[in-house]
Amino acid sequence: MSLWKNRQRSRMIRQQLRDRKITDPRILKAFAEVNRESFVPPDLRHLAYADRPLEIGQGQTISQPYIVALTVDQLGLSPSDHVLDVGTGSGYAAAILARMVASVISIERLPALANSARERLRSEGFDNVTVVCGDGTQGFASEAPFDGIAVAAGGPKVPESLKQQLCIGGRLVIPVGDYGEQSLLRITRLSEETFREDALGKVRFVPLVGRQGWT
Repeated sequence: MSLWKNRQRSRMIRQQLRDRKITDPRILKAFAEVNRESFVPPDLRHLAYADRPLEIGQGQTISQPYIVALTVDQLGLSPSDHVLDVGTGSGYAAAILARMVASVISIERLPALANSARERLRSEGFDNVTVVCGDGTQGFASEAPFDGIAVAAGGPKVPESLKQQLCIGGRLVIPVGDYGEQSLLRITRLSEETFREDALGKVRFVPLVGRQGWT
């Protein structure tokens, strides 16, 4: 990696993560190891480590680093965990998760993005991520239950399918609200029928499109 990229990545970790109370060493290590510039379009690579989301095509974005880190932090993951990532996009969040857990299932509804993310993750050496094309609002029942579910799109409500695919003690982090602004929620499954909901702050995500999201 060039000296410039090293400096940009170090500044991102210091200013966007550490200074905003993301201090888990495993998260910081994952962000240090994943080449974010590999997950943005070539003409935007000079902005790869900027504190902002970036367009990746087809009306989709790669979230700003802090939001990815906050989501991962609130999942409270362990190395042996099995995680569902909804809204693959370019594959960056899946790559971060893959550095922290045993396996990741990542769902993308747009075939072109799913295919490019799958190839990108493979070329970057992430062999514990499976990218599938489908409706992320319905989860991926054949691989459930999941220890954590991360959703990178905002829906009008929490999809019931995702809640039911959490293991007991598992967490789901999802933006819920309207098209303009959402609340980032953490849903913790306490028992078969009981869930706890915690609000983490206001965010702006692309719409969560699907059978249990926006149509």
